[in-house]
Amino acid sequence: MMVSQSVHRRKAHSDVECVECAREARMEHAEWNQRMRGESDPQHMDRNFLELLQELRVAQTGVQILFAFMLGLAFTPRFATLATWQQVVHLITLVCSASSAALLIAPVSYHRTVFRRRLKAQVVDIGHRYALAGLVLLLLALVGAVELAASLLLGHWAALLAAVLSVVFFTLWFVVPLRHRDRQADSPPCAHQPV
Repeated sequence: MMVSQSVHRRKAHSDVECVECAREARMEHAEWNQRMRGESDPQHMDRNFLELLQELRVAQTGVQILFAFMLGLAFTPRFATLATWQQVVHLITLVCSASSAALLIAPVSYHRTVFRRRLKAQVVDIGHRYALAGLVLLLLALVGAVELAASLLLGHWAALLAAVLSVVFFTLWFVVPLRHRDRQADSPPCAHQPV
């Protein structure tokens, strides 16, 4: 019991340190933006929100086209001839694309709901989280759509193609940026880069 309390105290202390580190990083980033860009905090939030909206526009278009294609596929004569597993892949892909579209559109709804309430920082933070979740679901939907289409041509080899694509997409979308982020965090701060 004594060990358990000690572990909980260390974890609580560690959590407080993490929160403090995050707060300091935000302050250093805000100072960098002020010094290098001449941006105030509200200007910084406005810029972040505009960048988020631009990114969402790119992703929304693709996911909406994919969703429309997957939705229409169920109403074609060929759909009834698909194997049960192909229809399951179709349904999962349809749900992933619909969920991705919902998450990528959600920041707009969130912003409209809290409009003029001085919650821009929360809109940017929540929008960022929704966008990441939407991208994960978009990745799954793209892989599912390729798997379904390729299964008509390649049979069971389509699963291998889908697996390879999922690794490639995951690497391009998440692994490479995370490696660059971690590498930048380990390097000493440069006068021209935010901390």
